[in-house]
Amino acid sequence: MQEPSLASEVRVCAASDLANGGLGVKVPVSDGAGQTTAFFVRYQDRVHGYLNRCAHVGVELDWEGSFFTRAGDLIMCARHGAIYQPDTGLCVGGPCKNGRLTALTVSERDGAVYWHPTGKIVPRDGG
Repeated sequence: MQEPSLASEVRVCAASDLANGGLGVKVPVSDGAGQTTAFFVRYQDRVHGYLNRCAHVGVELDWEGSFFTRAGDLIMCARHGAIYQPDTGLCVGGPCKNGRLTALTVSERDGAVYWHPTGKIVPRDGG
């Protein structure tokens, strides 16, 4: 796999905008199947990014930017309660058990979070 180039990266937000187990930041994307969003969260001091599509039925996971359970230890689909490990995207409970969220390549440097688009998931203008 090639290293992503700096020219193709997308600045998502300030690093301080993401708190452990807190609200996520969404960005508009296209993924070959249509228009949706990607989301970025912080868990155990690391930033993770995923396509915002539940592995069960393909709906967006969040409710008003909230992706985590109240305890802040799992990502939960607000539509039907499927739960995912924040660091791997693996579904560990609910109707999509053993399914997985589509992970995105992210980095954090100089006080900002960056997404490095690869494959069919690309940024789109607008929201």
